[in-house]
Amino acid sequence: MVSSIKDAEFEPAVTWDYVDKIRASTKMKLLIKGLETAEDAQRCLDHQIDGIIVSNHGGRASETGRGTLECLPEIVNVIKGRIPVLIDGGFRRGTDIFKALALGADAICIGRPYIWGLASFGQEGVEAVLKMLTAEFSMTMRQAGTASLKEINGNYLA
Repeated sequence: MVSSIKDAEFEPAVTWDYVDKIRASTKMKLLIKGLETAEDAQRCLDHQIDGIIVSNHGGRASETGRGTLECLPEIVNVIKGRIPVLIDGGFRRGTDIFKALALGADAICIGRPYIWGLASFGQEGVEAVLKMLTAEFSMTMRQAGTASLKEINGNYLA
């Protein structure tokens, strides 16, 4: 039996009933991480989740599964802008960010790159990583001819 939210992080049997209990116990925004399918995206809508993070949990936790970019379109198709869709997993370049936005993500999580920057050079390392990603993303936008984030869409993908 799960005794706290912290314990739920590693509990393989977390159910939608458990999610409903968390939802009922707080007025804070509740996001669910680890979605890979349209069915789970629909369940999030059904259970009044405030946002989702498309994730396969990285770190080779499920290396034989689909990449998050492969999962994103079917999830975006279900969500249809009703709640924010974030994505993580393998975002290392500005072009990766552009692709995720073009596929419909509202935001991108960049866990490992900033951790590498932090481990290597502290705050300056994190700032350098963010500067590189921003510069690469800006260059990709210019190359695509997009002047704003709203202009990025699936038409820019081959």
